[in-house]
Amino acid sequence: MNQYRILIDCADKKGLVFKISKLLFELELNILSNHEFVDSENQKFFMRSVVEGNIEEVSLREKLLEVLDDKVNLHLVSPIKKNIVLMVTKESHCLGDILIRYEAGELDANIVGVVSNYDILGPLVQKFNIPFFCVSHLELSRDEHEAKVLECLAQFKDIDYIVLAKYMRILTPTFVEAYKTKIVNIHHSFLPSFIGANPYKQAHERGVKIIGATAHFVTNDLDEGPIISQDVINVKHDHSWKDMQRSGRDVEKITLSRALKLVLEDRIFVHKNKTVIF
Repeated sequence: MNQYRILIDCADKKGLVFKISKLLFELELNILSNHEFVDSENQKFFMRSVVEGNIEEVSLREKLLEVLDDKVNLHLVSPIKKNIVLMVTKESHCLGDILIRYEAGELDANIVGVVSNYDILGPLVQKFNIPFFCVSHLELSRDEHEAKVLECLAQFKDIDYIVLAKYMRILTPTFVEAYKTKIVNIHHSFLPSFIGANPYKQAHERGVKIIGATAHFVTNDLDEGPIISQDVINVKHDHSWKDMQRSGRDVEKITLSRALKLVLEDRIFVHKNKTVIF
């Protein structure tokens, strides 16, 4: 039997869950799981259902839109593996964690390539038989370098997501627009605290007692995109900022992998600059 993830967000009104469930029953579709949420402040309805049966995608879409009878965002997603590209600079902890999960069959995706502005991580990537591409930024302006990166990415067909696994360069609006809503980043602080460069040094100077990491979608506002996942650990007064950095790497890789799992399973709705996650 075919299986689909049905993602719906629309204006809230009475009877939506009943109408949708009734239609799915009439179409002889089995609901394997169902989650819904109403944002009462914005009068928005969100629903994620996993169904199976003999599904005709076009017919199902048309009938759902008839039932909802409203302006609605509707996505029917077949749970096939998505294609992702990893982008990195020099640090290996997030990249290595993702590659190990991928090798172990824990990552529901196809890693079609790894792109870096240095060649340092090439040997690590090649151990997993994944194509590695070095697009050096040296002696190039930011725009020139990004143009070459975009040219490199263009060779991959149907990229579902780009994962910035410690890619330590700020992306321009041109790049973000080219892969709008498709870029996931890990930031090494508990946002909105310590935005920008050297957040561990900022945290140390502030004397914080916890440090964290934040996985978020990338927008043109630096480190302010919709948040997917966050986590923290305790630090002590005798930690230097480099001690904090070393401790924080574990949080970074776990937070990014957790966020990536949510993304690949289509569990995230973005509304304005916030997320609803099932």
